[in-house]
Amino acid sequence: MFGAWAAHAEVTRGSVTNLPLPRYVSMKAAEGNVRRGPSLTHRIDWVFKRRGMPLQITAEYGNWRRVQDRDGAGGWVHYALLSGVRTVLIESEMLPVYARPDPTSPVNAHFETGVVARLGTCSLDWCRITAGGYRGWTLKSNLWGVDPSEVRE
Repeated sequence: MFGAWAAHAEVTRGSVTNLPLPRYVSMKAAEGNVRRGPSLTHRIDWVFKRRGMPLQITAEYGNWRRVQDRDGAGGWVHYALLSGVRTVLIESEMLPVYARPDPTSPVNAHFETGVVARLGTCSLDWCRITAGGYRGWTLKSNLWGVDPSEVRE
């Protein structure tokens, strides 16, 4: 019983990069073919067309990464189309972005649903984000592209 629990608690690592799976990245390219399998011979199912869009890597095979977006749509993308720069997708309408990680602090901006923001520091509940020349803090629960337990310095 204990052995099964300990094995479950271990972090899954990618066979190519040895980085944690799943993990978040962003689209480096303005366009990226999403293929049915990890090679150029596999059919293109669709094309991601949003630079900076956060994606979750769920598997690795050679130079290919299986990714999915916020809606679970995805497939295999060449690693050169991806960036380690972290971004998040705003999931709340007119999301207030505060001057400090405190809902009583001044509001610096409001971000619309679907805005892609650059991810900065995160505590257990709050993340600092930047978009459109505005920056500030918002509750992590309003963002897609960061794990609920993730803390970033």
